[in-house]
Amino acid sequence: MPEGDTLYRIAIGLRPHLVGREVIAATARQPGPRAEKLVGATVTEVESVGKHLLIRFDSGLELRTHLGMHGSWHRYAPAERWRRPPSRARLVIEVPGAVVVCFDAPTVELYETRAEPVHRVLAGLGPDLMAQDFDDATASEALRRLRDPSRAGLTIAEALLDQGALAGIGNVYKSEVLFVEGVHPFRSVADLPDAVLAGLIETGRRLLLANRESGSRVTTGARVADWRRTGSLWVYGRAGRTCRRCGRVVLDRRHGRLNRRTFWCPGCQPDLRETS
Repeated sequence: MPEGDTLYRIAIGLRPHLVGREVIAATARQPGPRAEKLVGATVTEVESVGKHLLIRFDSGLELRTHLGMHGSWHRYAPAERWRRPPSRARLVIEVPGAVVVCFDAPTVELYETRAEPVHRVLAGLGPDLMAQDFDDATASEALRRLRDPSRAGLTIAEALLDQGALAGIGNVYKSEVLFVEGVHPFRSVADLPDAVLAGLIETGRRLLLANRESGSRVTTGARVADWRRTGSLWVYGRAGRTCRRCGRVVLDRRHGRLNRRTFWCPGCQPDLRETS
C-alpha cells in the first residue's frame, strides 16, 4: 500500500518525464478536476509530501493526488497499451514522449499553487519524515504534535497514522516501527515518555529513508538474497506465525476510528500495563 517511501519513488520516477515539458493533452474522470486547464502549461515540479503527490505547473496551478489503498501512477510511451483498463483512470496527462496515468486514486484535485499554505489538507500535515531538511527542530515539532492534548488518549498505533502529527507513515510502517522500538501498539500516547516517542519518530524516518529508492520494503535489514530465509518484514502480515526474533505467535487486531489492522509480537512488545 502506498506510504511515504512509495510516493517518494513515484515522484522520482515521474520527474524526468514531466518536468520541463508542456502538457499537450489532459483529461480527468468526472466528477473531478477540469484537467483541460493544464493544456499548454509546463510542468515545473513533481514532489512527494507525506503520502501526497504534488505536480506544479508554470501556469500557477497544482495537482494533488492521494492514492488511498489502491491507487497508482503509471508511465507509458505514446500509443503504448495500458496495463489497466481506461475506465479505472482518474487522470491522464500527455506530454511530448510520455503519457502518465493515475489509476484508482480516491483524491485528484486541481487548485492554485498559491493556495497551498492554506490548503485544507496540506496545511494541516505534520512534519514529513522523508523531507530533506528534516532536522532536530523538525523532530521536536513532530514530538510536540504527538504530545498535543487531542492525541493524548489515542493508542500509539493510531497516533502514528495521524498525518497531522507526522506525515509519511502508513499501516505497514506503523506495525514495523512499533516492533523495532519494542512498543506495545495499544499503549496510549499519554503513557509513553518523550524518549520513547522520539525513538519512534527517529526509527520511522530511518526505515522510510532506507526504502526510498528500493522497489521492495525491508525493515529487518535482510539482503535481497536472504529474504526467503530471514524475511523482509518483522510482523506486518504475519498474524498466527512465529515471531522472527523470539518465536512467540504474532497477533493482530483491527481498531481505532479507521478500523485499521495492527500486527505485533506479545513477546517483543509486552504490554507493560499488565506487568506493572
